[in-house]
Amino acid sequence: MTPELLVSYTTILASGLLSVAFLATVYRVVVGPTLPDRIIALDMLVGIAIGFIAVIAIRTGFNLYVDIAIALGLVGFLATVAFARFVLSRGPDGRRRSNTPLDGEKTPDKSTKASDIGTGANGRSKPKGNTARGRN
Repeated sequence: MTPELLVSYTTILASGLLSVAFLATVYRVVVGPTLPDRIIALDMLVGIAIGFIAVIAIRTGFNLYVDIAIALGLVGFLATVAFARFVLSRGPDGRRRSNTPLDGEKTPDKSTKASDIGTGANGRSKPKGNTARGRN
């Protein structure tokens, strides 16, 4: 068996395996059950596309495809980070969280009632005056 024939058979086998992985990943994107599952599947699709580009580069001998695969990997990474930020702002179930910034800081609730101004987070009254020095 010549090396050229071996490379030809191997690239055909790799294309078949990548096709099966592509179909399974598309199924996960469609069925999903949650948003993070779909995002991971989309990231996997980028990896499979990079694999297809690498197989095409091997079969054709055209080395520019490797540069295209690297650029696609960078774009896929940025898309995954953007989707992760989206999940952080929405939650894994896809519903929008109210007043939750991405950096974890608390924001004042705009629906504060006048009766809630003198109460703490647990609903008890806040102490009046300066309690650090013992004065009230």
